[in-house]
Amino acid sequence: MNICGCLVHATPELASSAITAMKTIKGVEVHARSDDGRIVVVVEDTPERFASETIMDLHQIPGVISLALTYHHFEEADRMNQSCQ
Repeated sequence: MNICGCLVHATPELASSAITAMKTIKGVEVHARSDDGRIVVVVEDTPERFASETIMDLHQIPGVISLALTYHHFEEADRMNQSCQ
């Protein structure tokens, strides 16, 4: 499983609508935002898609200027299942 921390830059005028759009995407969690349009997002793999595919889709949200991957962690599925038991 991929877990990716991202910093999204959006135009301040469209940041709220961009956040609303991000929250509808499975595997995306919005954690913080600033008044100048910076948004902290975590993107995880889902059963349907890889985090990398979701990140590419985030670039297409109206108001998003850029997205930078700031953190990446990978866990084997077997290890994830063991830690949940």
